[in-house]
Amino acid sequence: MHSTFSKSALFTDFYELTMAQGYWKQNMNGLAVFDMFFRRQPFNGGFSVFAGIEPLLDSLEEFTFDDEEISYLRAQGIFEEGFLSYLKDFRFSGDLYSFEEGSLIFPQEPVIRIHAQLIEAQIIEGLVLNLCNFQSLIATKTARVWLSSKKGSVMEFGLRRAQGPDGGMGATRAAYIGGAAGTSNTLAGKLYGIPVMGTMAHSWVMSFPSELEAFEAYAKLYPSKTVFLIDTYDTLKSGIRNAITAGSKLVQQGYNFGVRLDSGDISYLTAEVRKELDKAGFPQAYICVSNDLTEEIIETLVQQNAPIASWGVGTHMVTGGTESSFTGVYKLAAKESGGSFVPAMKFSDNPAKNTNPGIKNAFRLYDESGMARADILALDDETIEAGKEYRYYHPMVDYRQFSFTASEVRPLLKKRLENGKRTMPRLSDAEQLKASRSRMMEEIETLDPSYKRILNPHIYKVSVTEKLKDLKLSFIKANIR
Repeated sequence: MHSTFSKSALFTDFYELTMAQGYWKQNMNGLAVFDMFFRRQPFNGGFSVFAGIEPLLDSLEEFTFDDEEISYLRAQGIFEEGFLSYLKDFRFSGDLYSFEEGSLIFPQEPVIRIHAQLIEAQIIEGLVLNLCNFQSLIATKTARVWLSSKKGSVMEFGLRRAQGPDGGMGATRAAYIGGAAGTSNTLAGKLYGIPVMGTMAHSWVMSFPSELEAFEAYAKLYPSKTVFLIDTYDTLKSGIRNAITAGSKLVQQGYNFGVRLDSGDISYLTAEVRKELDKAGFPQAYICVSNDLTEEIIETLVQQNAPIASWGVGTHMVTGGTESSFTGVYKLAAKESGGSFVPAMKFSDNPAKNTNPGIKNAFRLYDESGMARADILALDDETIEAGKEYRYYHPMVDYRQFSFTASEVRPLLKKRLENGKRTMPRLSDAEQLKASRSRMMEEIETLDPSYKRILNPHIYKVSVTEKLKDLKLSFIKANIR
């Protein structure tokens, strides 16, 4: 399932269309190769989680201009009829290679590689970046939250704070990939097969003559799924006492219950609530918390051994919190000339923004214990073999280098579209999401804990082969003459 907006080929930046007409008039529509990659880890973290590629594949298969959209472009007064006729028959007919959804990703590596005619590749830039940047940001944020909870139960309930309906649906989808156990977003539950979760709001408690009556009414309705919200009035003086009174009746019927805190000093209050529950003879009763939680707050609470069974996280998870966007970019890497591809490289006054030229593959190297040690960028005619030592170089082509013999080498880019169509049968949304979520959880286990620290993580190696290093260096030397 994807937004109706992203089905339209107008879902692109206007300058892509003005450039496309320029290419068309200049008869510049040969094959080109574009890379999507990102330049830095969000949240000052040590890894990111790739998400959004499956909705992108759906959109590219349906990406067309209808008659109404052609009329809109005609009304702008700058497009020729011949070009509009070209757009009327427009379909994406290129090839797309990508990392699999849920994969861990690192700066500089081409997480998506597109081979297409220049106009096709240019027009889809906005769509590629929009879908994959946002969902990768939210999946990464959620994975950090999940890790900070010691891989505990995290519920995503940020619908009311998400950036509009598309933001809400995309965020829920990405959060599930990133490790959330469920969502409050009912529509996402239906469409994506994500478990839906929820308890009560303060308004429920306030609507009854008393807090106890509110709790008893809810327990009667949902005896097997009752979680009492105990901070509407006073957590320790009334909330927990009334929860114990109402909960005792549930326990007598063979059910369990939980309580939720949404305000106050979470560390102190959960400890006191735990004491009251245990004193009342309900050690099995569990505590849930919410209230503008971040990974840093959760990590602190876990370190303090706060007796918390599950976490409700909304605003900071579905909006990206301290990061407003993912830094993914889309750059030309090679272009057709004389029947073959010629590498291309973008230069910048900021050397960190210089791109890696040529058609590239990415490989992940594993040591004998199955841990990921480095990702390697190589030109498409290169191979990296397990059991063989190679020397690798920093992408900035400076003095930094290392040698390594991998016990296992995994290629990371897989062909997902050929001639604009999926290379493998499409899974249902629910099946795909489960596979993406499982992949994230499997790959996170291959990453050393030093890369997963919330604060000051170790920097994972992304390096280039000697051949790619020499190619990049040749462009740099030619550019400074």
